[in-house]
Amino acid sequence: MCREHQGPGPRPGFNRRMFLSATALAGAATAVAAVPAQAAAERWAPDPDSPRFTVAVMPDTQYLFDGPSIQAAPVEASLRYLLQRGRDENIVFLSHLGDLTQNGSPEEFAAIGKAFELLDDRRVGYSVLAGNHDIRSSTDDQRGDSPYLDTFGPDRFASSPAFRGATPDGYNTYHVFRAAGREWLVLALDWRPSSGAYDWAKKVLADHPRTPVILTTHQLVEGDGGLSAHGQEVWDRLIESHDQIFLTLNGHDWPAARTVRKNAAGREVHLHLTNYQNRYYGGSAMIRLYHFDVARGTIDVETFSPWLLSKAADELNELEREEIELTGPDDRFSLAIDFEQRFSGFAPVPARPARPASALLIPGTVAYWRFDTGEEGAALADGARVIDLSGHGNDLSAVRVSGSPSGALTWSSAHHPDQPAHGSLRLDGGKPPLRGGYLRTTDDAPLNRATFPRGYTIEAFFRLPADWDASRNAWSAILGRAGAAEGSEEPPATLSLSNDRETQWAVFPPTGGDVITNWGHETPLGRWQHVAVVNDGRHTTMYIESCPVVRNPTAVSTGVATRGLPWLLGGYEYAGVLDQLLNAWVGDVRIVDRALAVREFMSA
Repeated sequence: MCREHQGPGPRPGFNRRMFLSATALAGAATAVAAVPAQAAAERWAPDPDSPRFTVAVMPDTQYLFDGPSIQAAPVEASLRYLLQRGRDENIVFLSHLGDLTQNGSPEEFAAIGKAFELLDDRRVGYSVLAGNHDIRSSTDDQRGDSPYLDTFGPDRFASSPAFRGATPDGYNTYHVFRAAGREWLVLALDWRPSSGAYDWAKKVLADHPRTPVILTTHQLVEGDGGLSAHGQEVWDRLIESHDQIFLTLNGHDWPAARTVRKNAAGREVHLHLTNYQNRYYGGSAMIRLYHFDVARGTIDVETFSPWLLSKAADELNELEREEIELTGPDDRFSLAIDFEQRFSGFAPVPARPARPASALLIPGTVAYWRFDTGEEGAALADGARVIDLSGHGNDLSAVRVSGSPSGALTWSSAHHPDQPAHGSLRLDGGKPPLRGGYLRTTDDAPLNRATFPRGYTIEAFFRLPADWDASRNAWSAILGRAGAAEGSEEPPATLSLSNDRETQWAVFPPTGGDVITNWGHETPLGRWQHVAVVNDGRHTTMYIESCPVVRNPTAVSTGVATRGLPWLLGGYEYAGVLDQLLNAWVGDVRIVDRALAVREFMSA
């Protein structure tokens, strides 16, 4: 089914500089200053099913909460920004990476704890963890009570929709949020986890065996892109052997850096350091946004300061102008991740089971062919029959062109993920010279004479091989009628592939007249496609993967011309000339004597 995202999520084409320009024009009435009233009016409700969502990251804020120098405004601006932009960018979670404060004092934690009430009041999912400045750095998570624990201990998260649990000491937590139709887990580890914490983390992962994990901790990657000694320990004891962990985030060191390592399963783990405390105004409460696009297979990353962004242009000093947005290669970048493949080791997508032919025989079905009865790789002999499962007697017969190898037509278990039958026919055709095989309806098949005056739907699953070449394979037909349309040297109807691999439905009306053509886009090699051509009695629409194509004609098209000759699967024939043979896999093919809605397609 073609699914177009309509809900919240990063807006296509949204540019941070566009927002900055709008803010500068606003003068004193700045965007962030307007957030509280707007935020209070809106319910925090990320879209859990959108394929696009955002995870926010806030690194070391310690210099903003340093003894007598408490500067909460930058952090509050960042948190308000998340509330303001949460709906548009589908922000689902925030992770603070530790060193919330400089000295770990009660006064410092009281100030930053107050700032985070902005998220508490809206029940926003977020995690924090202790950095070395937040606690006694020489201790592990068995250190006991601390101002950090008093402020950000498990009790604080009791009403959080994402919080799931903590170690008994309270210094390690895990959180689960829902996005892109699945659960994601954030594991927030202490500055120095104890052996018990590692055991606890392993149990958390074992209890969520199919959930992808983002691991956050204060120190792991160093500024040169290597791992610290402690980071290597975390890798050895936890990350390497747990395929669920695909992304790690840490602060502590600088400058920002990132690296990629292969885990024990041979899959990539992205390890990122983000920390800006060494920059102007202690980093100005920089945040980093990880924009996930699961459908596109990317994570787009950007880093900026909402506090500076909120200021009018004429209020910015020279250093502030330089720090609004960071665009270096480790601050603004994109990651290409095939999420389905990356998660396949622990969360494989279940294969859609085969569906019986009877489930596809909806009212109006006049022909239904599927190719799941033969042995893998076995050739179809000349004259071999493929039965029309609709019961209307439109059986297909195999034909191998003289001089073609016996493997011109073979059975295959390959199939489209949403195909009802788990099998296909491999047609190995082309020219010059003309070689290959095709299937044709029998001479007495009722389908040969059908003109479909009330409308029709023609569906097929197909896949082009990697060696498909226009010079040998262009203008081959997936399905078509034999013979030439009146006044033409073209068949009465063909569903074919152009020299640019565009799907084309070319049909002549029974009453005569010019051909009417629908055009799809370039067909990718090696990827299964479902194509449907739907005529409602007046107009014809082509769908690829249940999505309408752009070039659907407005001309009235009623019925399909015929010369009373057979239909060909995999062959292009006109005026008695067999001109081209298909090089592709073909799965289920169905013809229905009426227009189908998208929800009725075989791929639905």
